[in-house]
Amino acid sequence: MATLDRRADRLACVSTLASTPDHVLRTPDERFADLPGYPFAPQYVEVEAEGVAPLRMHYLDEGPAGGPVALLLHGQPTWSYLYRHVVPVLVAEGIRVIAPDMVGFGRSDKPVERTDYTFARHVGWMQSLVTRLDLREITLVAQDWGGPIGLSVLAAEPERFARVVAANTILHTADPALANRLTWALHGQGDSRVVIEESLVDYLLYTQRAPELRASDFVGAATTRPLPAEVLAAYDAPFPSSAYTAGLRQMIALLPLTRNDVGARIGRRTMRALEQFERPFVTCYSDGDPATQGWERIFQERVPGARGRRHVTIGDAGHFLQEDAGAELGRVIADVVATT
Repeated sequence: MATLDRRADRLACVSTLASTPDHVLRTPDERFADLPGYPFAPQYVEVEAEGVAPLRMHYLDEGPAGGPVALLLHGQPTWSYLYRHVVPVLVAEGIRVIAPDMVGFGRSDKPVERTDYTFARHVGWMQSLVTRLDLREITLVAQDWGGPIGLSVLAAEPERFARVVAANTILHTADPALANRLTWALHGQGDSRVVIEESLVDYLLYTQRAPELRASDFVGAATTRPLPAEVLAAYDAPFPSSAYTAGLRQMIALLPLTRNDVGARIGRRTMRALEQFERPFVTCYSDGDPATQGWERIFQERVPGARGRRHVTIGDAGHFLQEDAGAELGRVIADVVATT
């Protein structure tokens, strides 16, 4: 494994040599006017990552300024709109909510070159937001790619995080020890083979080959309840044309499928940090998300702070449990903040 890590380190060094983006797009503000259930005022902060010029990241900042901080991280292909049912529940409990849009998503800047997006840069951009806003005693709420990115920020800044609520998320490690532990297989086998769920390969290939990607297609397919047309349109709002979707498409291409992948090296490093994390760590997974099922047990076993906690399974909910059970998820988060 050490050999794989050194090889990935060399690849990571090469990736940082990419030039500053020649062009960055910003979705016009009118695309976000009068979105259903999303009355929140936009906030912006300049963030940095190695090898690219500073970019503007959008975030929500709701609730009392002096309240405990909940950092709500979305994944692909969503944005902070995903948490619109969660935010009011937390604010009502006196919690300050910070919900950013990752670079390439929502109202945040969107470099047009796909290669400007790397796993390490997504971690760097989010770490920059946390340090620029000087967030402390954070309750990290991470779903989908929000887990690999947010937990990697925690690994880099552990003193800033008080607790974690992991919701339908994973860590990219391709660890052979994951064999027979996950509903969707993704693990190494022996010294040079990998086992990957066919559905995952189909998903990745489709997103790289399709001439056009619509965020709403993925969100609508991964909930247990049909979403209104205006809600689906809100997920497409950040992407007025294909020119804006470089980050959307590239995030899927960044999915580590082998132990040699740079992202798998980041995931292994993050897991090592989590194995030393003794602060509260609670899993809140839905019962209808095969893409992440099994990872809740991995976290419960390997993170010291997860042991002895009351972990939650939300029934009748899909991958985007914020859509299927947003208020229930909000109550779980508020309870974790109040009782730990």
